[in-house]
Amino acid sequence: MVSSNATEVLIQGITRDGRTFRPSDWAERLAGVMSSFRPGGAQRGSHLSYSPWCVPRNLDGVKCVVVHADLRKAEPMAWDFVLNFARDNDLQVSEVCMLPDDGKAG
Repeated sequence: MVSSNATEVLIQGITRDGRTFRPSDWAERLAGVMSSFRPGGAQRGSHLSYSPWCVPRNLDGVKCVVVHADLRKAEPMAWDFVLNFARDNDLQVSEVCMLPDDGKAG
């Protein structure tokens, strides 16, 4: 369960029993679906870049998606969609405060 005061949520491409989630491009696909949810709403060409609220990352060799809490404020159904995706696929989810822009945990 994700608390209501989480700043960011990290969805890891590892199931709760430790298996790598497939397909290998799942993070890019999920972030691509969420590309129109962004500050100011969808704009011309916004489908060509990831939303700052839902970004794929590779952390220590694991595909992940970082979801910012601003998505929950702007589009609660989109927030629910992403978290339900993680739950339905038994992916590991954790709350994080902030991740560096370069995708390196530290």
